[in-house]
Amino acid sequence: MKLLFGAAFLSLFLNSCSKYEGEGGTATIKGVIQEQKYNTLGNIIAEYPVADQNVYIIYGSYNTFYDDDIKTSYDGSFEFRYLKKGSYKIFVYEDCLTCPSGKKELIIPVEITKNNEVVTLDTLNIKKL
Repeated sequence: MKLLFGAAFLSLFLNSCSKYEGEGGTATIKGVIQEQKYNTLGNIIAEYPVADQNVYIIYGSYNTFYDDDIKTSYDGSFEFRYLKKGSYKIFVYEDCLTCPSGKKELIIPVEITKNNEVVTLDTLNIKKL
C-alpha cells in the first residue's frame, strides 16, 4: 500500500511541476486589428481599427485547434493575459476571393521567453472585400 501511494504521489508531483504553454502565467500578448477595405479593382479604399473582431490563440507550436478567443475592443485592440513562457500562435480570419470558404487565416507565431513579458504585435491588417 505504501509503495502504491508513494508512486501515485511522485507521479502527481512530477506532473504538477511540468509547465506547458497556456494560462496561469504572468505574460501578455497584445495587439491591434485593422481592416483594409478594398474595391473591386483591388485598391485599398479605407483603413480603420475593427471592433468586435474574433482573435484566437493556440497554446504551443504543435496544436492546430485554438485554445481561447477574445473580441477586439472599440479601437481594435486585444490582449491575452496570464500566459506562461512558451510558443503561441495568434490568428484572425480575413476575406479571400479565391478561397472556397471565402475566408483565410492570418497566423502570427509568438514566443514568450520570460515571466511578466508583454509582447506587443505589429498592427494586424486584415482584408475586407
